[in-house]
This record gives sequence, structure tokens and C-alpha cells, in this order.
Amino acid sequence: MESLFVSEITVLGIGNTILTDEGFGVRVVEYLQQNYNFPENVALIDGGTLGVELQHFIIGTEKLLIIDSIDGGAAAGTTFHLNGGEILKHFTQKISAHEIGIQDILTMLEITGKKIPCVELLGAQPYSLDAGTNLTEPMQKLLPIFADKALEILKNWGVNYSFREISQ
Repeated sequence: MESLFVSEITVLGIGNTILTDEGFGVRVVEYLQQNYNFPENVALIDGGTLGVELQHFIIGTEKLLIIDSIDGGAAAGTTFHLNGGEILKHFTQKISAHEIGIQDILTMLEITGKKIPCVELLGAQPYSLDAGTNLTEPMQKLLPIFADKALEILKNWGVNYSFREISQ
């Protein structure tokens, strides 16, 4: 299956934006898009709940940063930073559609010899998964913290970014 486009580095926010904190990954990507400029080799993707369809956006990428609201069995607000095999292990324990899709994609890419060389995941334990389109207040406060964590990873990957000037 061909990729819709190939970007060297992909930041993928996933989650369901109509279940409050479940949409955290998407909201972090939106925050990054609104506040920073990135070079052409970096794609910021709102993966929502696409599941296996996400393969079109990540096949061929060299470095993948996934941002998600994840159930790590910890206290609400706990943050996670997973690498490589830790990511697949995490997703084998999940039951939501988008997480199963990510697991399937990463496994498929590995089996077919198209494994993404570098994959990292930033996640936060949600406070609420109730119906609603806004993050809870404590999860909202994590947005700039996660943006900074994502920017640190991108900087370690050699990405030069800049603050977006907000016109008034």
C-alpha cells in the first residue's frame, strides 16, 4: 500500500475528541500547529480515531512520535514516555479502536520489512473519558508541558522549529 505522502518525521496525535481527555493527543498536535512552525520534513497529523487507516500517513516515515491519552493503570495526569518495544507492549493491552489500529500498523510494518526506525510515544493518564469535546481543566494544563516534551524529542531528532508569530 502506498503512502499518501512521505515525511521524514511524523508527529501523530491520536484520540477521540468527543470523549473529553481521550482526545488529548489530537489536542497536543493542534497546540503545536497553532504555536510553532516546522520544516517541510516534519508532518503533524491529527490521526483522530482512524486506526489502521493511519498507515497511509506513516508508511515511509523515519521517525514517528505518537501522542495519546493512554491508560497505564496510574493516577490521572501521570505521564508516560515509551520507546520501541515498550510501545507495542502497551498497545497489546488496549481495547480502543485507534490503539488496536496503531498496534496493527506497527506490527505490519515490522513484518513486511518496513519498520519505522525510530518510534516514541508520549502519553498521559486521562482524568475523564466522559462525553464532551473539551479536555478537563487538569488535562488542559498538560498541553504546554506535552508540547515542550514533543519539542525536546524533535530537537533531539535534529528538527529546527520556531515560534509562530500570532498576528493581532
